[in-house]
Amino acid sequence: MAGRQLKEIFRAFHARDELAFRRAAMEIIEEEQAKHHNALARDLQKLLVAGGGSLDSGSTIVVPAPPKDREGEWDLGEVREPDRLLEDLILNKTVSSALENIVEEVRQWPGLDAAGLPRRQRLLLQGPPGCGKTTAAEAIAAELGRPLLIVRLDAVVSSYLGETASNLRRILEYADQAPFVVLFDEFDALGRSRDDASEHGEMKRVVTAFLQMTDRYRGPSLLLAATNHPALLDEALWRRFDEVLTFGLPTVHQLRQVLRLRLKSVAHSGLEIDRYASTLKGRPHAAAEKLVVDARRNALMRDSAIVTGEDVDRALPGITSRPW
Repeated sequence: MAGRQLKEIFRAFHARDELAFRRAAMEIIEEEQAKHHNALARDLQKLLVAGGGSLDSGSTIVVPAPPKDREGEWDLGEVREPDRLLEDLILNKTVSSALENIVEEVRQWPGLDAAGLPRRQRLLLQGPPGCGKTTAAEAIAAELGRPLLIVRLDAVVSSYLGETASNLRRILEYADQAPFVVLFDEFDALGRSRDDASEHGEMKRVVTAFLQMTDRYRGPSLLLAATNHPALLDEALWRRFDEVLTFGLPTVHQLRQVLRLRLKSVAHSGLEIDRYASTLKGRPHAAAEKLVVDARRNALMRDSAIVTGEDVDRALPGITSRPW
């Protein structure tokens, strides 16, 4: 470990500068990876993620305050500290490999810039609800040691003429101030096709403005957009994304993996994982996660620290009967 990195960590601690602290910590982790000290690097990364949102329990993350709307009433974005890593996701191999490649490439951006090679800086995540798009964005942020900035489209989309484009500009200017992973969730609310007869002229201008702004963006942040309804997006938007990743419904085997992963730290007895996974066939990852949460709640309500098959069976009908 270089003395410079130690000095940066101590300076960041005293200044309560979370971003500087994380940058120095990630440099140390990457140095350990380069030395093939993979177990140590992974442990350090997990500690960094598990550390929560501040340098100590009495302080807050020191990042620039998110911009507000024109009236100054609503934040246009919400900064979150991610707490999941890529290894916590159960996805198909194609998507998992693509996410790992993106993370590694972001770490190599300075080298790409020096070589005159374009970055992959804009990603579109598409697929049914509950299949891991938002969680994947969180995991990317955690792997990179960056805060996750979730754009609040309810605040960004304004009824004032021209204000939505101004709000988008504020968000991208904010993303220039520090390295974030920026997520435009439910992106179809913003990027609807300009050929859609139900859309008024203002929103068509917003799509055009978004295309122009993202084309010009060369800041330190990674831009992600997620949609459950790709058919609604304007055709021109697809070409502006460097990669499009498709998240599909999990297989029964993947549902089984999700259940086992979420139950790993939970005391349980007599659970029929195979049967639960088969019952959840055709439903998203979120259904399996909710089943575990609801079963744990049932156990707690009967004053037990151990989840049993009875707790899961009580939760199953509510999971299978609701729309996903």
